[in-house]
Amino acid sequence: MSDNYQPPKVWTWDKSGGGAFANINRPVSGPTHDKALPVGKHPLQLYSLGTPNGQKVTIMLEELLAKDVSAAEYDAWLIRIGEGDQFSSGFVDVNPNSKIPALRDHSTTPPTRVFESGAILLYLAEKFGHFLPKDPAKRTETLNWLFWLQGSAPFLGGGFGHFYNYAPVKIEYAINRFTMEAKRQLDVLDKQLAQHTFVAGDEYTIADMAIWPWYGNVVLGNTYNAAEFLDAGSYQNVQRWAKAIADRPAVKRGRMVNRTFGEPSEQLHERHDASDFDTQTEDKRNA
Repeated sequence: MSDNYQPPKVWTWDKSGGGAFANINRPVSGPTHDKALPVGKHPLQLYSLGTPNGQKVTIMLEELLAKDVSAAEYDAWLIRIGEGDQFSSGFVDVNPNSKIPALRDHSTTPPTRVFESGAILLYLAEKFGHFLPKDPAKRTETLNWLFWLQGSAPFLGGGFGHFYNYAPVKIEYAINRFTMEAKRQLDVLDKQLAQHTFVAGDEYTIADMAIWPWYGNVVLGNTYNAAEFLDAGSYQNVQRWAKAIADRPAVKRGRMVNRTFGEPSEQLHERHDASDFDTQTEDKRNA
């Protein structure tokens, strides 16, 4: 790599140039191997990893269960993206884009596949009638912020997070460019939250569940080790909101599901029943 790099007339793939994710990044789609996905006992089958995008859905499901929506019981299967599980034939059949999370709802005939985290949140909200306001204006505002997140998070993750935390070479221009955008987005949220308890208003919605795993985790220091670098404490309204969401019992459970990193006590690699949380806690106690 060089500061004087000039793009070629036609780009060609350099397999050795992908940094931390070189083994899974490629410029083509489709499966690399044949493997069927497991299916558990519940109608909702989730295939995911406890990244911010994965946390959105497990938080939503745990919040539904906290409301005694028994039909929201689910099996959460671990997809190890570092090992290429997302390129199995079974996973590609659920999500041709090979990204987590992916959901298959076996309560329909044939089963319904749902991919893209925002689409899954919307699907579950409409299916079960929670966390998406019925009032047209409030519903629209919630969707405004849900789609804001879907468009903004790539700048925070693939932009700021990648170049600040993961890139094999620290590129000043790239870090400055995406830090500026990350801070602009935090300012957008901070001004919105100065006027409202939650992102879309005074009601907890799928907008909060979508946005918190990204921006809440960043300002609380849970992602990219970048809270100080971003001066996260200066976004006081985001801090207030992020801490309040983090304290919700369903959020605490949802963060654990399919998580393979961090403190062992905060990891639940697979989830097939609510009692799995108790079993995981007991296992750590006896370890």
